[in-house]
Amino acid sequence: MSDNPRVYFIPAKPQKREKRVGIYCRVSSNSAEQLNSLTAQVSALTRMTAAIPQWVLVDIYMDIAPSKTGSSRKEFTCMIDDCQAHNLEIILTKSISRFGRDTVEVLDALSQLKALNIRVIFEQESLDTADTDSDLMISIIESVAQAENESRSDNIKWGIKQRAAQGTSKLYNRKCYGYKNDIDGSLIIDDAEAKNVQLIFDLYLQGKSIIGIIAELEKLKIKSPTGKEKWSKRTIDVMLSNEKYIGTVRLLNSGESEAHYVSENNNPAIIKDEVFKAVQIEKARRSNVVKGKDGNKRKDKKYSSKK
Repeated sequence: MSDNPRVYFIPAKPQKREKRVGIYCRVSSNSAEQLNSLTAQVSALTRMTAAIPQWVLVDIYMDIAPSKTGSSRKEFTCMIDDCQAHNLEIILTKSISRFGRDTVEVLDALSQLKALNIRVIFEQESLDTADTDSDLMISIIESVAQAENESRSDNIKWGIKQRAAQGTSKLYNRKCYGYKNDIDGSLIIDDAEAKNVQLIFDLYLQGKSIIGIIAELEKLKIKSPTGKEKWSKRTIDVMLSNEKYIGTVRLLNSGESEAHYVSENNNPAIIKDEVFKAVQIEKARRSNVVKGKDGNKRKDKKYSSKK
């Protein structure tokens, strides 16, 4: 054994940053709020990448695309192309809803990436395709998608209610026979159709039944709202009860006992109030439903609908 052994210090080799990572982010519009969300997504996922020495960030893919299926996602397509070119091994994304616009799209993309041996990590749901069984992953994604759809539906209903309450809902100016929209979207009278509406109300008060009104319209060669030669009984019946013809619109009205919103003087009237009221009284009289002595309701054959 040597009297003077030599000792060498061998430093540890730095770990290789060998996993190539791509970050995918998406927002649905270029509003300030959505762009701030996009910035937050990129920042959080970039920090997540930097925290793991074995990961190297290759690229960040950002789409501004609505949730509507079929809308363009150029960056997502570019990311998939990079995966197929073996430029990426891991994809980081904020959540399932940011990665795909519906369950089918998410599962289809994951199927492609699994075949390419690409690992996908959903930060918000703490899901990692490397650690999750395929069947479980599908079940989780479907459950998350269902919950988000329910939440989105509630948000849409809330939005409709708020716009109805504020008088800003476009539904107030949804056109019907007798009206058209001007350049601003407001309702204005279509003179030719309005004359036909007035004729229908007049014929009803003259004693014509709905079938009789249809016969008269066809005799005058007046086409239906859909451009057909034949009018339906349902179309005439709805027209005779449509308050829009006196300038009133009701929204979210699902029944007499339910709260709803009414916009009076919403649009120019085609029918006078007294004429409209007279028609409603006549419609009730012709309903053929009377209450007998025993308290039961029954059809009254006194009025013929074929008149």
